[in-house]
Amino acid sequence: MPFRAQLKVRFGDIDHAGIVYYPRIVHYFHVAMEEYFSQALREDYAHVLEQHRLGLPTVHLEVDFRRPFKFGDRIEVEVRVSRFGDKSVEWSYRIFRQGADEVCVEARVVTVCVHLDRFKPMQVPQWFRDRVERYEAG
Repeated sequence: MPFRAQLKVRFGDIDHAGIVYYPRIVHYFHVAMEEYFSQALREDYAHVLEQHRLGLPTVHLEVDFRRPFKFGDRIEVEVRVSRFGDKSVEWSYRIFRQGADEVCVEARVVTVCVHLDRFKPMQVPQWFRDRVERYEAG
């Protein structure tokens, strides 16, 4: 079951054209991922960084922008782990206007697991795989 984070487009997110400046969309992905950890996986993202020493830097990003958002829009950012590699996690994101079914933005983001003390790639931790599987199973 995909997780959805509800966000509101802030004034600082828009550009001179009056729509969300495209790098802010990538920021929305990260905000939603943090909420996914906290709410779906029951592990605060700060705890993941500080206690587990797990970092997830982005190494690949594909985004399709279909419909713009404006100041004040309420949106839902859907987050799913679509695939685990040995040392990588592929995330799928879709953004909707709140209460609507039309996909306005769709993305695929690949992150690599790194140990923050060494900043070297590491295996996807088993606790992370287990929690995602439990959440997906409902």
